[in-house]
Amino acid sequence: MTGRVALVTGAAQGFGADIARALAAEGARLLLTDLSEGVHDVAAELGALSMIADVEQRQDHQDMVARAVADYGRLDLAVNNAGIVHPPMPLAKVPEDMTRRIIEVDLLGMAWALQAQIPVMRRQGGGVIVNIASVAGLVGAPGLGIYAAAKHGVVGLTRTAAAECARDGIRVNAICPAFARTAMVDDLLAQDAEAEAALVRGVPMRRVADRAEIVQAVIWAAAPENSFMTGQAIAVDGGITAI
Repeated sequence: MTGRVALVTGAAQGFGADIARALAAEGARLLLTDLSEGVHDVAAELGALSMIADVEQRQDHQDMVARAVADYGRLDLAVNNAGIVHPPMPLAKVPEDMTRRIIEVDLLGMAWALQAQIPVMRRQGGGVIVNIASVAGLVGAPGLGIYAAAKHGVVGLTRTAAAECARDGIRVNAICPAFARTAMVDDLLAQDAEAEAALVRGVPMRRVADRAEIVQAVIWAAAPENSFMTGQAIAVDGGITAI
């Protein structure tokens, strides 16, 4: 990754911050974005650029890409990590405002990201995009129906973009993790003493993932040596999709 320019969204904490640290260790030049001011702290730690941005806003994605090109001259890698989840509840009970917010952040936010990133990568002759989806984008997710719908949409966007961009030297893949130890999952677990047991009940490994296990999959998908893989939705799920 030495010298390559990478954009990471949702980089103030969790997967995003860990992905940024892993990319920095590989020698990438980074632009980190998030709604939280904490992204500036992560950037300072890594000697990276940072900016506050809202993935719900189409213009913010255009601004992210423009900043990367203005400061670094190009955009080689985008890791579209920012996302949210709703509390577990039956599909029929998810409130309208919560439904709209999940779709706007997790699905429309991904569409806006691809629309901003693909044109610059096409002009420069190639690039890599890694979208963070979820195992809930590959199978049903009782209790997380709207989130699952959005993440299924992310997988659809990933495959479509990969097919459209394959001859332009742009690879587009999705990583589909099961639940891992992130602030988002910790918030879910804090709401229900039995939530962790419920989360791992359908996982053959009977545990949630460590964040590092997911980050390694992202780095592998992004690696320049991994040059013939595109359009894939890669499950990192402890065996959920094997049964």
